[in-house]
Amino acid sequence: MKIELMTIESIPKFTATAAKLWATIPSHSKKLLLSNVWCGKCRHEVTISNFSGAVKAGDLLLVGLCSECRGDVARVIEMS
Repeated sequence: MKIELMTIESIPKFTATAAKLWATIPSHSKKLLLSNVWCGKCRHEVTISNFSGAVKAGDLLLVGLCSECRGDVARVIEMS
């Protein structure tokens, strides 16, 4: 079974506000943010896959799956 990761430029399942915030982040920064997510199960940094985005308390919250173990992971991006 082949697992395909989403491309950096895709905007999957984002709320409208989250999509606007995500669009303000440069591509090179998006790559760094997506490839530097802590997985509690793997106990090291991983790439987040199949993620969605929402805004919580003014910050961008990405919720998705670990690219290695497929466990739940999240990334908060402070927007202030």
